[in-house]
Amino acid sequence: MNGARGVLLGAARRYALAFKEAESRGDYEDAVVNLKRAVEALEEYLRLYPDDFMAPRVRQILEGYKRKLRELEGREALAQASDDEEYHVEVNGKALKKSGVKEPPVFVLKEKPKVTFNDIAGLEEAKQAIREAIIYPIRRPDLFPLGWPRGILLFGPPGTGKTMLAAAVANEVDGEFLYVDAASIMSKWLGEGEKNVRKLFEYARERAREGTPVIIFIDEIDALLGVHSNEVGGEVRVRNQFLKEMDGIQDKDSNLHVYVIGATNKPWKLDEPFIRRFQKRIYVPLPDRAARRKLLELLTSKIKLAPDVDLDKLADMLEGYSGSDIRDIVQGAYMRTIREYFESGGKGEPRPVSMKDFIEILKVRKPSVDKGMLKLYEEWYERFKAL
Repeated sequence: MNGARGVLLGAARRYALAFKEAESRGDYEDAVVNLKRAVEALEEYLRLYPDDFMAPRVRQILEGYKRKLRELEGREALAQASDDEEYHVEVNGKALKKSGVKEPPVFVLKEKPKVTFNDIAGLEEAKQAIREAIIYPIRRPDLFPLGWPRGILLFGPPGTGKTMLAAAVANEVDGEFLYVDAASIMSKWLGEGEKNVRKLFEYARERAREGTPVIIFIDEIDALLGVHSNEVGGEVRVRNQFLKEMDGIQDKDSNLHVYVIGATNKPWKLDEPFIRRFQKRIYVPLPDRAARRKLLELLTSKIKLAPDVDLDKLADMLEGYSGSDIRDIVQGAYMRTIREYFESGGKGEPRPVSMKDFIEILKVRKPSVDKGMLKLYEEWYERFKAL
């Protein structure tokens, strides 16, 4: 009981702080959303614990929040009225509405990892499909009179590099990378999900109008576009809004460079009518032998190796492991030397990583992907592949 009570009061406090920050920068829309969340949390607390010793104080705070909310909603209405006064800019000779959106929604991670295709071992088929769908059209849009794909689905086992591929695209085209967790869009604490989706795409279109290609990367997209037995009306509306936005950026008359890359470990959970929005559907498999060898080379270049380390032999031993697994194994082997260094007094320098270190780690680390699961990916790929 105490735990649930603490969670609700803690959530209310976090949202209240977020509200104050949004209000201070004049973002009344985000302020309203966060204050609504705080109100919801306090109302739920009072519903569950009406006789708690803190309830009178919570009711007092809640009334204050509600008064402030009414005031902010009035300001938001004025701001919305101002935003509705449209003005236009020219892109490729066409007049487009300019929204004036300057910042992505609060649930979006804007900073992109510093990774390029050269940092990703293997996955050549996936890289080529992405070049044809995104990189070439950005460099020479005049060569694509029939348009180009705006939606790409990356699917495969966990830890195979789907997020890295998407981030690398943004770096290859010097674009903006927006990372979105689909579950956060669907969260009830984020208020109206449709508004979150609309704000995300409004920001992306605005940046594209300014000449910056935008990659919207949505992780666990099955949480957004999958069908669930217990879904409610709000989830359906969010999904429909997302599909509406997807159809908008795929308009053949639009030359804006906004792309949606969705990633999922469970492609079979996607609702079939929605799959067609992703014109490219790319299987990101476990690394083959050549990719494992290249990945080992990349990872071990940052540490000292003993002469007995045979990367070719290691690449053979790591069959069935994902890229993430291999990274953990190299890190584990290195940590053996670090642990030994400190336990022996921490003098001098750690010894190089030996072949024995890798072998010992492999005794306690097994592949994270089940062979039966790989068969499911391959069957789905044969049914829906679109490179």
